[in-house]
Parts: sequence; structure tokens; C-alpha cells
Amino acid sequence: MRKAILTLLVVFGFVLIATAQERSINGIVTNDKGTPIEGVSVTSSDNKKGTKTDKNGSYTITVITNAKSLLYSSVGFETQRKNISNLNTINLALKATDSRLDEIVVVAYGTVKKDNFTGSAAKIAGNEFDKRTLTSVTNALTGSVAGLSTTSSSGQPGSTPAIRVRGFGSISASNEPLIVVDGIPATSALSNINMDDVESLTVLKDAATTSLYGSRAANGVVMVTTKKGKKGKSVINFKYNYSLTSRGIPNYDRVSAEEYMPLMWESYRNSLAYRASTPLPLATASNQASGLVAGQNGIIDLLGYNAFNLPKAQVMLPNGTLNPSASLVYKREDLDWFDPITRNGTRNEYSLNYGGGEGKTDYFVSGAYTKENGYIKRSDFERANARINVNSQLKDWVKIGLNFGYINSKGNFASTDGSNSIVNPFFFAAKIGPIFPYYAYDPANPGSYKFDANGNKQYDFGNSTIAGLPTRPSGAYGGRHTIAENELSSEFFKRNVFNGRAYAEIKLLNGLKFTTNIGADITNRLDVNFANKVIGDGAPAGRVTRENTNNSGLTFNQLLNYNKKARKHNFDVLAGHESYQFKENYLATTRQGQIVDNNLELINFTTTTNATSKEDNYNLESYFGNFRYDYNNKYFFTLGGRTDGNSKYSKKFRWGKFWSISAAWVLTKENFFNNSKYLSLLKLRTSYGTTGNDAGIGYYASKNLYTLGRNNGLTPGIYQYTVGFDGLLWESNKQFDLALDFGILKNRITGSIEYYKRESDNLLFDIPLPNSSGFSTILKNIGSMNNKGIEISINADVVRYKDFTWNIAVNASSFKNNITKLPQAEIITGTKKLMVGHSLYDYWLRQWYGVDPADGVALYRAANTSAADVRTSAKGDFVTPNINNALYDYSGSAIPDWYGGITSTFNYKGFSLSILANWQKGGLTYDDTYAAFMHSGTYGASLHRDMLTRWQKPGDITNVPRMDNGQTGNFGAVSTRWLTDASYFNIQNITLGYDFKNTNFFNIKNINSARFYIAIENVKMFSKRQGMNPSQSFTGLTSIGYLPAKVFNVGLNFNF
Repeated sequence: MRKAILTLLVVFGFVLIATAQERSINGIVTNDKGTPIEGVSVTSSDNKKGTKTDKNGSYTITVITNAKSLLYSSVGFETQRKNISNLNTINLALKATDSRLDEIVVVAYGTVKKDNFTGSAAKIAGNEFDKRTLTSVTNALTGSVAGLSTTSSSGQPGSTPAIRVRGFGSISASNEPLIVVDGIPATSALSNINMDDVESLTVLKDAATTSLYGSRAANGVVMVTTKKGKKGKSVINFKYNYSLTSRGIPNYDRVSAEEYMPLMWESYRNSLAYRASTPLPLATASNQASGLVAGQNGIIDLLGYNAFNLPKAQVMLPNGTLNPSASLVYKREDLDWFDPITRNGTRNEYSLNYGGGEGKTDYFVSGAYTKENGYIKRSDFERANARINVNSQLKDWVKIGLNFGYINSKGNFASTDGSNSIVNPFFFAAKIGPIFPYYAYDPANPGSYKFDANGNKQYDFGNSTIAGLPTRPSGAYGGRHTIAENELSSEFFKRNVFNGRAYAEIKLLNGLKFTTNIGADITNRLDVNFANKVIGDGAPAGRVTRENTNNSGLTFNQLLNYNKKARKHNFDVLAGHESYQFKENYLATTRQGQIVDNNLELINFTTTTNATSKEDNYNLESYFGNFRYDYNNKYFFTLGGRTDGNSKYSKKFRWGKFWSISAAWVLTKENFFNNSKYLSLLKLRTSYGTTGNDAGIGYYASKNLYTLGRNNGLTPGIYQYTVGFDGLLWESNKQFDLALDFGILKNRITGSIEYYKRESDNLLFDIPLPNSSGFSTILKNIGSMNNKGIEISINADVVRYKDFTWNIAVNASSFKNNITKLPQAEIITGTKKLMVGHSLYDYWLRQWYGVDPADGVALYRAANTSAADVRTSAKGDFVTPNINNALYDYSGSAIPDWYGGITSTFNYKGFSLSILANWQKGGLTYDDTYAAFMHSGTYGASLHRDMLTRWQKPGDITNVPRMDNGQTGNFGAVSTRWLTDASYFNIQNITLGYDFKNTNFFNIKNINSARFYIAIENVKMFSKRQGMNPSQSFTGLTSIGYLPAKVFNVGLNFNF
């Protein structure tokens, strides 16, 4: 007992002594204009004590008596060291630095200071995210990165747009960039990532930055870095965002019911009067079209529906006009098929994170939940995210960390993927004529609905399933009903994603560090597609397909880093090994014959129509290295290389080598630039290197493949269904880059101008085989293509004032695509023809000429000018109405001349306003959707209002042919008629916010800061034609699908 008491006294004494040896220092940290700075890290020289300034710039730190100095550091300011001496209060002002030059760029297997960077990359940091309301990683990139283009996102909640970096690197394989999350290649979609977890995004564009990813990096790399805790006081952040969504792009301008009937009448009349065999006199044809000729169908007979209050023979007068006494018998709202399938969409987002750091450990924990109901009924998305990121310096020589994320998501689709499919509600609602109601009306009681036994309005399926109702013509999809099918059928998914990284970092010697990483990206997904048994593809039995996909990507790498400084010489060396293992298991079953309603389990269906399963494996073994050198922070040189062993290819060609070399020279550090008054930075950099593309090729493409299940009902069968080629290689990419970085007026204006040439070789093509081989094609590397382009980026602080700042960031890009080698002279695919000397997306089309004023027929330039069908136009040109004799020629390109983005950010005291727009100049869109509305008389199909300017009588001068049901194929044929200028200007995002900093928010304790904002996404797109979306695809083709949503956001963000 006595020993215990003595021990306690000794310990207590030491505590008293230690306490006596400590003292407190306080102060205020401001910028050079006297404004307090929040979040400045203040650390004592013994490196054991630290704190951060509060919202007033104040701090208090406890230090030991013999501590010599305090270190003050904050992003965007120069780090300062202040001697303590006997001071108890230390106030100081930090000098701002240009963060655009001092920022750290995340690159392959490490980071590098931008000022020392020799490659081409674009970074978007977290402080830039704060200016906008972002719902996905891709939205953050759109319009913000020179050389990067995206398709406009579908309005389907949870969808992910396509991304292209510096043009197109492949014709038949993938053009998507590699996605790397916290150093680990990701197989799951970018839409899975919670934007509130993202610290920065970096797009690697040239070979100098991508070659260390070897055979997977030909199309660029998008690096996603998630947040981690910061040393000092812990911070809790809560964010809530509420959104209203609606259709972002309006419908094409279509005719009304009253305008539709004369057009349909005219189409029928002209088909009778202008037909090649036994044409009718115009007067007779007019009477027959009006239904005045006994025993002959009138136009209402052909349409099947009389939407007006008069007998069918009185609706259309023989002069082709609608009877003035005619009025709709159906309610006009019942003719709008869009209204019942749309709604005001909503989105609720909750995000909570907690981060900080104490001693040698930092931590970041987050959770988020998103629930979105799309503006199309039966389309929704729900996602829950969780993440933990912990890093700890266990000893001076060892550091460990883990960063794990989990995503659970599910959603319903509205069958909008098939653009020209009648199960797509957008397509159906847009294409059906404006005289067909979706509810059934009682023929015996005009203007009244038909009701079922339960007293509910009945849908009109347009196929006489309800007694007394008519049948819609094929152009109005008789027997189908998109509203009913959307309600009765379903398509949904459930997905679980786990991704994570664990690492250990060991300092072996001074400057020598070893790091080992283990990363995983695991996804489990269930897709269910149910076609109901009442109407549509699943009738009359009902059909369900269930698909289960499990894939896992495991990455193991070991890195050895050595850096050394010797006077003005700086060296950084990396050597590494990486092993990547990917496995996918797939199981799918289709059964039909539903027994019990609303049960979609396979056992509830009677007959199996398809069952399949497979397992795929893919392995990549890699060795790589990188050498970085600079002299006096003026001359920079980098050399990198990687060799990949890829299981997709035969043993003989499995290994590939990829490399890069780059250099930079900061001219403004030379003596001859010392006295420059305006030029603060001039940096020249260049690079050249190679990468590969193994995406888009099958896992076993080099092998002969056999399939099971051939007549397995009675006699088992196995047969070969593809022939492999063991000489297959990955598509290769060689890229040269030359750039000039500049800064003007003390870097108040910064920017870069870059030129690149990207050459793609060994492009994959299916080569035809002789019939005697038993196979149609074999896959080989025969093709090459290049992209040459220029990128311009400028960032300017237009106004820098104490309470007001205005920043503008502009980027513009242009590239030319050129095919240099093909397996055959020409390859025609749809509206394009591949040929050496032309681009991947050059149009090859019939040459539209116009309309013959004499008879209103569509004219094309003639290929065979001596053919019997050739006419001579008033201008003396040889033209033809025969589409089979129409001249084909190259007709422009879908690739724009220029594209880019502009961001303007204003800050006034606590207010901030950010406006982002992306734009495109030049290029052509083949507006297939517009063409579908400009038919010459498909009975039952809707029409564009431009048809009101059609040819009607001899002498009419117009560019719209006559209405004629007998000529729909000739008049509406694929041709240059449907090419439209693809230029657009899209106001993508406007965000207005107010930061409650340096104030007690509503007198609520413990709230350090708060932000309130309102924002609109997809504000307005200005394009050549209403309804057209030029950014829908890279190919230039339009389709009728789930158009992007306009989103109105309101939100609050609290820091505790």
C-alpha cells in the first residue's frame, strides 16, 4: 500500500512538473488585407501540438516551454514560421499564393506539384465544387476541362453520361477513359460516387501522365480522390438538398388535331391522284378522301378514329379543309400521351460527414442518402453511401491507412433505352397522332368514357379489345398502349458496391520509401425485366427475365520511391509491381406464364424460355517505373515506362511495353525574363509516349470458342461458334504533346495552349472469311487513325477587391480526326462511311436537292445522269426522284469545329454566384427524330409543324415535298435533308449561395458556419431546332429517349 501511494505521488509530481513546463500562446491570423482566416493550421516546433484558427481567425495553442517557433500553414497562403521567444500573443498576416500554380496534381501512383509538372492534366478541386450544385462526377467535369467532352446525361435517375478525352481512339473498341478511385482502377460506374466524398478530380490527358497505366490508358484517365481528415479540430458537416426536376428540353413542335386532319386527308388524296397505276382525277380523289365515294374508304376510315363531332363523311370537306362546324369529341388533355406518364420529379439528398485529426492520426467518416423520383413515372433511383478513411503515422518510419466505401442502390427504369421502340414511352407518346385518346370513349355516347366493372376509366388499346371501339392504324401502334404498359410492366435493378484500399508505407532510409497497396472493387447487381400479360410483348402469358451479375476487381501493388535533393538537383524515382485480377459471374433466366399477379420470382412462372450462365476471368500483371528530375526548379525531365502481361491475348503476344518521355522549361526563371513587367510565368513543356487499349475486346478473343446447349433436349451438342486469332494485340496509342503555360500580371491571368497529335494503331476489325470456313468473320488488328487538336484554357481574376471578386475560367478545344488505314477500301455503317482520309464520323448520304415545283416530289442529285428518271432542274442540274439513283457523297462531319465551357464566379461578402455554360460550334447532327415527324403521310403517326409549309399545288416553292402516303419511302429517305447545324450554347448550371461565416447563425450554438443556396441545372439549351439535343451522342444521331432533366435545387450546408 505504501509503495502504491509513493508511486502515485511520484506520477503526480511529474504531471505537475510537466504542466509547469507548458504555456499557452494565442493570436489572430489574417490575410494581407486584414480579413481573418479560418482553418489555418498552427503547429509548434516540437511537432506534437497543433490547432486551427476559428471563424474569427483566433487560435490558442499550448506549447512546451522550450518550443522555439510556430508554423502557420493554409491552402492558398504561403507557409510562415514565427519565433516564439517570450511572446504570449502572436498575430500575423499570411501572404496569399497562387494556388493554381502551387496546387498538387494527382498522377499515376503519386502526386506532383503543378509547378514541377511536365505532363498534361486538368484538376478540379473541392473549393470549385462548392461553387456549384453537383449530383455526379461527370457533371463536375462537363464544360470544365479542355479536351474533354460528354454526352448530355439521360434524365433517367442514376444514369451516367459517356466521356471522351481528346477525340476518338478506337473505331470498334471502347473510347471510355480509365477511372481510378484513390489509386485503384474502378469497374463500377462514376454515378456510384457520392460527390460530397470527393476531394478532387484530375483528368490525365497525355502519354506522360497515362503511360504508367499501360494497356488500359489509351483513352485518358480520370483520377478521383476522396476526402480525408485534416489535422486540428474535428468538423461535422451536414448537407441537405431538395430538388424539383422536369423535362429539360422541350418537345419537337408538332401539329394539333385540327391541323393534322387536313394533312392526312391530303396525303390520302395525293396517293390516289399521283399513283403510277390508274391515278384518279384530282376531284374524284378529293371526294374519296373525304369519304363521299360509296364503297370506298375515306381518310377517317383509314385512321380508324373520328375525333370530331360530325359524321365521318362531313368532317373533311372536298377542298381539303376541316369542316368549320367540326369540334373535338375527345377531351384535348386525353390526346396528350405525355401528360399521364410525366410528373414533377423530386430528389432528396442527405449527407453527413465527420473528419479531423489528432496527433498522428487523421480520420474521415461519411454517410449519404439520395432518393430521386424522375419526371417520368416509374423511374426512380435510391442510393445509400458510406465511407471511412483513416490514416495513422504509427511510427516515424511507418504509416498505414484504409479507405473503404460501400454503396447500396436500386432503381426503376421506364423502358426508355430503346429509342425507336414502342415500349419506350417517350417514343410512343411523341409518335402517336394527335387524334387518338388514351382513354376509351363510348361510341354510343360521344364524349363519354367507357368504365370497367370497378367504375374506373378504361384505356383504349386501339385494337378493338373493348366492344365497339375502333382499331388504330400501324402508324399509331394499334394493340399497344405505353401508359398501360408503363403501369403494368416493370424494369428495375438492385446493386451493392464495395470499394476500398488499404496500404502500409515504410521509410527504409532517408529518402527511400516502400508502399504496398491492396485495393478492391466488388459489385453485385440484380436486373429484373417484367413484361405484363395484359398488353405488349409479354401478353398473354407474362414474361420475366432475371439477371444476376457479380464482378470483382482486386489490385495488389508494391511501390518503391526514392527522392533526393542535392543542391539544385532534385531526383524522384519510382519502381513498382502491380497485379490485377478481375472475375465476373453472370446468371440469367427468362420464364413466361405468370401464375400469381405481382410476384416476379421465377417459380411463379411456368415455362423456361432461356437460361444461361458464365464465368469470365481477366488478369493483368505489370511492372513499371518512373524517373523525375529537375534542376533548380527551372528545367524538368520525366521518363516513365510500364510492361503489361494481359490474359486476353495469346502467350506469344501477351506482354506489351509502354513508355513516355517529357520535359519542361520555365523560361521566366531565366535571367532574360527577370525584368518582365507583365509576364509572370512562361513555361514550355512537351511529351511523347505510348499507351494501349484493351477495353472492348472479349476476354478470350484470341481463342477458338465453343458453345454448349446445342439441341441439349435429347442429344447433347457442342459446336465452335467463333474462330480466334492468336496474333491479336491491344490497340496502341502514340501521343505527342506540346504546350505553353503562361501567367500574366502576377498570375492574375493564367492559362495554357496545347497542341497534341494522337495516333491509334492496331485497330480491331472483324475481317470477312470465305463461306467455306464455316465462319463469317475473324477479329484482327488492321487499322489506324489519328487525332490532331488544340486546347486553350484561361483563368482570370477580373476583379480582386476586398469584398468583391469576379473570376472567369474559359476553355476551348478543337480536333481533327483522320482514318489512315482500313482492312478494306471502304466500310459503310448507317449514315457514315469509313475511308482513308476521312474521319470516323463523316456522313455518307444521298444528296438532297429539294422539291420539284411542278409536282411536289422530293429530288436528289442524280448518280446516273442518263437514267430515264433523271430530270433537269431550273438551274440546269441533273436530279432524280428515284432514291435508288440518288448520288451519295461525303456530307460533313458530326465532329464539331470547336467546343468548350465557360465559368463565371462572383463573390460579394457572403454571397456567391456561379454560372457555368458549355458550348459547341460547328459539326452536323443527323436529326433522325425530326425526320420521323416529317413523313409524307404514314397514317396515324404525328407530324411536325414544318409540314404546314409543304408543297400543295403546281408552282409552289418550298423545301417540303407533297403529302403522299404512297411516297413515304422516297420522300423521307435517309439523305442530307436531315442534317442540321449542331452548334449549341447550354447554360448548364446557375448557383446562388450565401455563406454565414464569421457570424452566429441564427444564434444557434456550435454552428461554425453555414451555407444556403439555390441552383438550377440544365437551365436552357439554345440550338438550331426546338426539341433537338445536339449533345445527345458523339455520332451525331438523335433519338427519342429520356431527355435530360431541368433541376431546381435548394439546400443548406452546416459545419459544426
